[in-house]
Amino acid sequence: MMALPLGLGLLRTVTGVTHRGQARSRDTYKGPVGGSFTHHRVLQSQGSCSGEVDLSGRGRSGLLVGWRGRGVSPSSAQSPVVSRRENLWRLFLPKFHVHSHTHVREYHKIWKDRLGKHVDNGTISEEKDDKTLCLKVALEFFDANFFNDSKVQEMAKGSKELNIPAFKMNRKLVASEDGGLHNPSVLVFNSIWSKNEPQSQSVRFNFPHIGGMKRPNNEEDIAFMSVLELGELIRTKQITSQELTGIFFRRLKRYNHVLEAVVTFTEDLANSQAKKADELLEKGTYLGPLHGIPYGLKDIISVPTYKTTWGSKTFKDQVLETEAWVYKRLRSAGAVLLGKLVSGSLAYDDIWFGGRTRNPWNIGEFSTGSSAGPAACVSAGMVPFAIGSETAGSITYPAARCGVTALRPTFGTVGRTGVMSISESLDKLGPFCRTAKDCAIILDFIRGKDPDDLSSRNIFLKDPFSIDITKLTVGYLKDADMEVVHALASKGVNVVPFELNYTSQSVQSILNFTMDVEMLAHFDKWQRLGHDDDYEAQDQWPVELRRARLVPAVDYIQAQRARGKLIREVREGFTVDAFIGNATDWEKVCMGNLVGMPVIVVPTDFKSIVNPPKSGNRRRTTVTTGIYAPPDHDHIVLALAMAYQSVTDHHKQRPPIDDDAVGSPLVPRFRL
Repeated sequence: MMALPLGLGLLRTVTGVTHRGQARSRDTYKGPVGGSFTHHRVLQSQGSCSGEVDLSGRGRSGLLVGWRGRGVSPSSAQSPVVSRRENLWRLFLPKFHVHSHTHVREYHKIWKDRLGKHVDNGTISEEKDDKTLCLKVALEFFDANFFNDSKVQEMAKGSKELNIPAFKMNRKLVASEDGGLHNPSVLVFNSIWSKNEPQSQSVRFNFPHIGGMKRPNNEEDIAFMSVLELGELIRTKQITSQELTGIFFRRLKRYNHVLEAVVTFTEDLANSQAKKADELLEKGTYLGPLHGIPYGLKDIISVPTYKTTWGSKTFKDQVLETEAWVYKRLRSAGAVLLGKLVSGSLAYDDIWFGGRTRNPWNIGEFSTGSSAGPAACVSAGMVPFAIGSETAGSITYPAARCGVTALRPTFGTVGRTGVMSISESLDKLGPFCRTAKDCAIILDFIRGKDPDDLSSRNIFLKDPFSIDITKLTVGYLKDADMEVVHALASKGVNVVPFELNYTSQSVQSILNFTMDVEMLAHFDKWQRLGHDDDYEAQDQWPVELRRARLVPAVDYIQAQRARGKLIREVREGFTVDAFIGNATDWEKVCMGNLVGMPVIVVPTDFKSIVNPPKSGNRRRTTVTTGIYAPPDHDHIVLALAMAYQSVTDHHKQRPPIDDDAVGSPLVPRFRL
């Protein structure tokens, strides 16, 4: 026998000697999900042996779930080879208690057609046949169990001689470091719908001017001002960047022990950047609305000399000297980095090595993730804005839970150099803010072609501040928040019922295949070294990435072809300028990320929680909706969100984070 990477593996142990002085061994065949059987044999003998079966059924999922068995002792006259074959037969007898060889032979006939896919007629008599049989069992996990014995043997020989050496060589070349920071794939996803790139250059947005802005008397009022308002205070020298930085550091340190939203305070860097911003302004140089404005970065974005932990205990001491593209863009705009904010471990959910991030609107529940820190910190007035990321819901879910405005831009809008990669064809960076206007400002400064990110583009966007929304037709889905529909209609928008149709029934599996396989390519070394055993939540990445090992390259490509068909059908069915719908519906999250379309999440209401604690009766459940547009039309969702927020004040509400944290029930967490 041989140890297989998939299917059955063999562990042989010499257990003693017989009364004739012959060695006795124990062969344990391990199933891929925990089931096993043990065969005792006498080595160097074709005579007597004994055997027993232990189908323990310890696996939680897969082929062997729920299998049971009892020990069986074959007669001493039975050959080891025949016993081995019958033991293999038992792997195909689910939920059956084996009592005797008579029963096994009866079920041998019943299950002949099934196992016949794997075994040619005749008695297995050579070790080579054992290997062939095990390979056929393994091929079931690839839905490829249609080869005869000679073809399987040919495949095994070619894999050993050609494939495996190439696997090892490629891993040595590009997979010696985890995280996907280097050696990006040349298979580049482009989300553009038009056949030709626009020839005209994208213009910079014309930010509105706020006149007569006065500095509030207390720090909390300052903390909940928008970026545009804070920028005006700095421009008119009513407050310095150093003062503003101090205000937000005090809030970060006051509330972080409750929210668990900050990984690293970049205090020395922030003070230096704030001082520089003030000095430039004194010399007459104003860099724009982000000049001197504090902010935070999700801790998958690298900043030299500071830890970039990716939220994982495996990487909690990691310092990357790469300067992330998005950080460089914000630094050049004069923004001041206050800290690295929590990412769920390896950008999954809200659990990280230091705890679990909470929702400021109800600190008895969690923020969801994986952009947990950016959402919680903006919601709590701990930073004016933050940069998060999304592969499949990591912007939309925490923004909805924490009641903030957030933009998931068109795929390729913002460069990702220096950012931990899950999926090169899905990952996006976007802003968490108080208002849609702030999202537009941040996007304008961080968008553009990143020379080291092959997927990034100079996307032509119109100025969202000059869009005439009365010329837009906006659809609303059945799950749309009708307050948003009515508000936009009152502003002159043509709103119509809408349904986005496509034939694919496998949108969610397409996304899972794409995300998990690409993630595993970036964390191949991590898994091979067994670091998944140390992961903070064992039901998350560890399970998904083990399953990703069983996705053949052929079926990954088929999933991408199915993705292409989905994109074509969505494009053909997108007969409106934008549509309104639930921002956290999992089907829409998967579809939108596969297509690469932008969506903005806006708060639309707040509801009282059920059975609030006496000290927490101001806690609320946030209500949000999403505004979606075709790729490269981020300006439309921004313009519509700004129009909605011009006639509502949900985005101006402040969470009750000073209330007692005791007594609120916990709620289930979401995915990425």
